[in-house]
Amino acid sequence: MKPAPFEYAAPETLEEALELLAGDDAKALAGGQSLVPLLNFRVARPRLLVDLNRIVGLDGIRVENGTLFLGALVRQAALERSDAVAEQWPLLRQAIRFVGHPQTRTRGTVGGSVVHADPAAELPCVLATLGARFHVRSRRGARVVSAGELFVGALITSLEPDELLVEIEVPAPPPGARSAFVEYARTHGDFALAGVALLDSAEERRIGLLGVAPTPVVVSSLDQVEFPDEYLRALVHELLRSAA
Repeated sequence: MKPAPFEYAAPETLEEALELLAGDDAKALAGGQSLVPLLNFRVARPRLLVDLNRIVGLDGIRVENGTLFLGALVRQAALERSDAVAEQWPLLRQAIRFVGHPQTRTRGTVGGSVVHADPAAELPCVLATLGARFHVRSRRGARVVSAGELFVGALITSLEPDELLVEIEVPAPPPGARSAFVEYARTHGDFALAGVALLDSAEERRIGLLGVAPTPVVVSSLDQVEFPDEYLRALVHELLRSAA
């Protein structure tokens, strides 16, 4: 299928993009790995498509005072190749290799995966497990939200139509933390039936789960989780054993 007709704009500044998104029925385009299929199946039918790829400054990876900052346009492949991420936030490196395939990771963006809010997606689960905060902008101003505030349902976030995710702030893991990520999918690169992100330290244990609820779930024990069925419960327990 082909998308419904739409207008197209490619702003070169963030301010111009926010101005365009403030109009009626506008949709932001980053890597397009999630949005383009929705357009082709006409699930999404925006009047205006705002291409963000010419905006300078939204694709940076930097570390400041022990905190990782990821621009919303950081390609998933760039995150996978980052030495700083691998050394200090290994859970992100461990999970990103499960996201699609190398070809799709060269185009897919970190921010695009987050705002798509797929319950089976790896990055929302891992970022929630790491306690990430999400920086959002619009013409009306800026705000910072937690994962619990951002993800409100399957494919649904708390972002207003005129708001744009611009940066993700990831705090340092607890000292000496051990991490692991595992998931189960019928084939590599397919949507996971379930997955587990583990961040274990002397201070606390965080278990992030994908595929068990409409939003990412972060708990300290699986006893806190209400599973929809026994098969999924058994699968997650087995995944956690393999991660531990």
